[in-house]
Amino acid sequence: MDSKLTYKDAGVDTKEGERAVDLMKPHVKRTFNENVLTGLGGFGSLFKLDTTHMAEPVLVSGTDGVGTKLKIAFLMDKHDTVGIDCVAMCVNDVLCQGAKPLFFLDYIATGKVQAEKIAEIVKGIAEGCYQSGSALVGGETAEMPDFYQDGEYDMAGFSVGVVDREKMITGASIQAGDAVIGLASSGIHSNGYSLVRKVFFEKMQMKVESYVEELGMTLGEALLTPTKIYAAACDAVVGKHPIHGIIHITGGGFFENIPRIIPAGLGVQIQVGSWEVPAIFGYIQKCGSIQQVDMFSTYNMGIGMMMVVPKADVEAVLASLKAAGETASVIGQIAEGKGVTLC
Repeated sequence: MDSKLTYKDAGVDTKEGERAVDLMKPHVKRTFNENVLTGLGGFGSLFKLDTTHMAEPVLVSGTDGVGTKLKIAFLMDKHDTVGIDCVAMCVNDVLCQGAKPLFFLDYIATGKVQAEKIAEIVKGIAEGCYQSGSALVGGETAEMPDFYQDGEYDMAGFSVGVVDREKMITGASIQAGDAVIGLASSGIHSNGYSLVRKVFFEKMQMKVESYVEELGMTLGEALLTPTKIYAAACDAVVGKHPIHGIIHITGGGFFENIPRIIPAGLGVQIQVGSWEVPAIFGYIQKCGSIQQVDMFSTYNMGIGMMMVVPKADVEAVLASLKAAGETASVIGQIAEGKGVTLC
């Protein structure tokens, strides 16, 4: 007689999944606020929307993942920071519309659930939510046998925020003469890692354990530095100063992201050398023999977010950003023309 099969025999261990939920609960609850109306385990998450001080509230949503930066986490067997990256990639996009982040959901997929590893991932997600003022209201951990390589996983996030319609930031008010303020990044953030891995692991035959003198840390530590979340920076200036546009520098670097909000007939002149570029970018460029234009087409080059402001408001905006703990400086200006020019 044939033996009876179970779901666990097929590679799905629901008990391990339950254990993962128990381990992540303290991290998730840390992000809750008075607007969260449900705990973990329900079919849907309930969040109370307070629009008392808004004439016409508009919800703003964003979704993204971490990309092949996860490969670095696999190599280092360190999983407690990539969740911050996931939140940052989503929340920073939502911030660009002038929105206040409200809540966040995550999706994690793996071939085999390992409760402790999943809890570490969610710990990072919760930390990112805490930094951004988002409540982690829900998520999904999908166990899919034979779909992923052993020990690997993928993740995505979903951020929702709110903004009063009359205060939305769209870039429509950008005009010639406006200044471009650059906010420092924490490093590579979460884009360009396929090229990073090609340069360091294939061409240079380096390991994540390799200590790099000019970086002052191991290669893995530099590559796994979490993406900066700009919620505090935006909170310090949005609604308090005239902000004509906000740009999140992600995949495609300067050349693809800046034009996304610039009105027709206008271009951006970027003064290269007007900010400090983190050493990791010079190291990538040197080891990979990469041209400057390709670096600016791929990486944030030390500027994770830009704000377009009227020239007359530059000093006030810079002062507010500094008070919020940000490193920021004027890095360019809006001019008649098209596209992005490196000066």
